[in-house]
Amino acid sequence: MDPFVVHVRSAIPIVADGIKRLYAGHACWTEGGQFADFHVSVRRKWRPSRPLCLFEMDGQQPFTPLAYGEAYAFLEWGLNWCITSYCHNWITLHAAVLERDGRAVILPAPPGSGKSTLCAALMLDGWRLLSDEMALLDPRTGLLTASPRPISLKNASIDIMRRRAPSAVMGPVALDTMKGTVCHMQVSADSTARARELATPAWIIFPRYVAGAPLTLSARAKADALLHLHRNSFNHHVHGRQGFETLADVVERCDVYDLHYSDLDEALACFDRLSA
Repeated sequence: MDPFVVHVRSAIPIVADGIKRLYAGHACWTEGGQFADFHVSVRRKWRPSRPLCLFEMDGQQPFTPLAYGEAYAFLEWGLNWCITSYCHNWITLHAAVLERDGRAVILPAPPGSGKSTLCAALMLDGWRLLSDEMALLDPRTGLLTASPRPISLKNASIDIMRRRAPSAVMGPVALDTMKGTVCHMQVSADSTARARELATPAWIIFPRYVAGAPLTLSARAKADALLHLHRNSFNHHVHGRQGFETLADVVERCDVYDLHYSDLDEALACFDRLSA
């Protein structure tokens, strides 16, 4: 999972199944001796009434136990925490990132906005996925690093993607989580193969799914976009003034929009026009 190496231990079958299915295109070592950025495990916590699972990183247990059936999703959520908590050589933003022809679109959006659904649809339409969860921005160059991991789909988005891409590889389904039903989708082979390619930010688009609404794409004030990105950075406090100035420079160089949509095909056509 470029640019990181993770050592994973788990005796829970759905964790092994999820890794086998969703990381089939990634390099994998089954023996010791390989350097790892993180050593993590997902293990069962025995409880007579209800089996639970624990996420551990280097002996830490940063989260309360979750239901046993959430074990694979717990691994993905835990890896997100590892990256945002410890990888401070980047400015890390809560946003999806995709690229076409060397130019990247940053999609910052709150939960429930349809970001992951749109992100998955764009990837299936030929955009290269850098991440569906976090933008890794170099504070010196302003370039984006890819970390293409499985896309987290929730609730109705799962069936939407299954209908659009029947051959897409899906991971274990976690039911009744705090986020509802969760399932991860494998990233495209192109995204995995090109994981070490950097990308230049070209657009910042704030997407929002609005049922039944016509598609609208409207310019957003760059000052407002900058404040939003700064608030949604996991580690702006680490980078201080340089980080803020890098964000400001990125926003200044990008076209910034609000996108409201209800039809995925209309949204994809809009992105095609922008990137033409």
